[in-house]
Amino acid sequence: MDPDPALSRATRYTTLAAGTEAVAELEIKRSRFLAVLGRAGTEAEARALTERLRREHHDARHHCSAFVLGPDRDVQRSSDDGEPAGTAGIPMLEALVQRRTGADAQGRDRTDLSDVTAVVVRWFGGTLLGAGGLVRAYSEAVSRALDAAALVDRERLRRWSLPAGHAEAGRLENELRAAGTLVLGTAYGPAGAELLLAVPDDGDAAAGLAARVASLTAGTGVLRPAGTDWVDLPR
Repeated sequence: MDPDPALSRATRYTTLAAGTEAVAELEIKRSRFLAVLGRAGTEAEARALTERLRREHHDARHHCSAFVLGPDRDVQRSSDDGEPAGTAGIPMLEALVQRRTGADAQGRDRTDLSDVTAVVVRWFGGTLLGAGGLVRAYSEAVSRALDAAALVDRERLRRWSLPAGHAEAGRLENELRAAGTLVLGTAYGPAGAELLLAVPDDGDAAAGLAARVASLTAGTGVLRPAGTDWVDLPR
């Protein structure tokens, strides 16, 4: 379950597309590293991926993990799972936290990946890699999996309902979509229709929607607040 949208400072972050996993594998001096990334909204979901891979690959020596959760990325955990301290979990976590996911409106790098867990399964090949070698291997394994990941923008949106007559609903929906407004759907009932709209959770976007609706309805349209929610927006 998502946290209360009103409690987060962030209004947007990047995560894995729902229902997807990303996988990468590398071999260094006969040690095999299998990285798996999954989407997780809670610590329980994040740990479940580790436990699943531990069962599936019970012959491996290590099942190291790291995860970042929440719009503000305020939950960050990692585990070396028997590797020397600081050589696995922390490099994996840094690979997630420092991942560049795009650019913001000012052209600055975005590093906002969250609700993601990474597990790297290692089969020991008989040759010690040293602390530096382990750090590079675990970091690279996660980075390669991220290269293959399907990412989406998860944005906090303010939802509005707009009642309309049956005859006007289709026109309003088409014109609002053409103007860039996200139309989540239209419900039709005996007395009329109701459009469910969404805009970024800020005052300027809400004011812009109100002005657009006023123009399209000659001032008769009445927007009704319908709460806020996090919505996945494909890239």
